[in-house]
Amino acid sequence: MGAVRVINDDSHFHGEMSSAGTKLVVVDFTATWCGPCQRIAPVFEQLSTKYPNAIFLKVDVDKCAETAAGQGVSAMPTFIFYRNRTKLGTCQGADPNGLEAKIQQFYGSGDADDSEGSIAGHMDLSTFITKAQCECLNESDEHSFVQSLTPDGGYLESDCDDQLIISITFNQAVKVHSLKFKAPADKGPKNIKLFINQPRTIDFDMAGSNTSIQDITVSSKDLDEGNPIPLRYVKFQNVQNLQIFVKDNQSDAETTRIDHLTIIGSPISTTNMGEFKRVAGKKGESH
Repeated sequence: MGAVRVINDDSHFHGEMSSAGTKLVVVDFTATWCGPCQRIAPVFEQLSTKYPNAIFLKVDVDKCAETAAGQGVSAMPTFIFYRNRTKLGTCQGADPNGLEAKIQQFYGSGDADDSEGSIAGHMDLSTFITKAQCECLNESDEHSFVQSLTPDGGYLESDCDDQLIISITFNQAVKVHSLKFKAPADKGPKNIKLFINQPRTIDFDMAGSNTSIQDITVSSKDLDEGNPIPLRYVKFQNVQNLQIFVKDNQSDAETTRIDHLTIIGSPISTTNMGEFKRVAGKKGESH
């Protein structure tokens, strides 16, 4: 027996979303009269057993018309992925492989760390980073910043000296709790200044002289074990943009390297709650 929860009215849906916390929620918007929906239903059941850290909900669009309209569902089946009541992505049609690929994409950013001391109530914010608006000063051409956002995507390396300025833009306001750096013990970052919500990417002169929101020192043990480095959480409650100035590395090596940077925190879900109210316009209009 899978762990799919059947939703029979709109308030039930809101209740499940509220109680899900930071877990991934996979919602199957379905209808009894829809052939493809019935075909993929057993697959959805199997996936709910295979990915026990996610919550699987089945919403009948005829019984929950307001929820379906509010979430912009116009064709069945539609699968929508949420975390912290924030929509992460959508998958339409009865495509088992596409559905599982999407689950894997979002499942890994938070739940997989449960066993190794992830921070309660917080998650990996990588799904909220707008990569096109991120910038990194002094990155090497071969080893750019984007490569450090995934654990196996390569690594970031500085170019002509050991300093880096990394500017990270989020697609909605987030709270940042801690940072994790995986990096070699000799080339990993050591002294770091953090800035938030800057109108543009600061340059090295400004980074050196301006007052930061927090300074942190990373130990070689933190780099080796990927330990979360807690920030002064009260100062990081409404972050649209985070800038990380790496002043130096562990051993005065010529270049600094970061294999994987993880930003841990939570989205401010209220910014997206408009999606849960009835949308303007008639049902069926494009949105």
